[in-house]
Amino acid sequence: MVKKVIVLVESQYIPSEIRDYQDVFANAGVDMQLFSRLWGNRSATFVSEVEEAGRTPQTIVVSNAVERFFLPNNHPDRLELSSYNAILMSANYTSVRLRHWGEKPGEDDRPEDTPAVKLFANAMEDEKIVKGALCHGLWILCPRPDLMRGRRVICHPVVYADIVNAGAHVDLTKTLVVDKDLVTGKSYKEARQLAEQIVSMIV
Repeated sequence: MVKKVIVLVESQYIPSEIRDYQDVFANAGVDMQLFSRLWGNRSATFVSEVEEAGRTPQTIVVSNAVERFFLPNNHPDRLELSSYNAILMSANYTSVRLRHWGEKPGEDDRPEDTPAVKLFANAMEDEKIVKGALCHGLWILCPRPDLMRGRRVICHPVVYADIVNAGAHVDLTKTLVVDKDLVTGKSYKEARQLAEQIVSMIV
């Protein structure tokens, strides 16, 4: 049976990270699927990070909606998280963008209820699903600190305080940390190593 991996992405993604995932997973025969919040649209085009003057941003089209995992049980478009073997939160500021709940939040809207946060949180509660997060990726779990409490991780120095405040143990001696079903990396530069680690755990 073909193994399947979810990669959550949004604008300000890092193209080389996504290419590394595509390369490693394709070579291993793993079906990698890009997902994002589509806000009721059939697809969305996201723009890459550009921090150097004169560089042209790249784009990526995503047609898999995170919202499909939360459709009614009898809905023909509903997806089941249990049919996937791993889920990755991409690097940089994609996780922050996926925590956004809309331009006009209601009184009952909470970051922990946004679809991407709920999806990653549900995966955290299922030990059979491998979780991966690079760089700033663990920001996706900050609305659910109970799921990071006591976990051994590594992250980008920019988010160190947030991850420590959520109760995780940050191992500054490593650039890739494996804690049971959770694999974390310090930056996008660990993308290939993280993908290879996940392949070794699911294939």
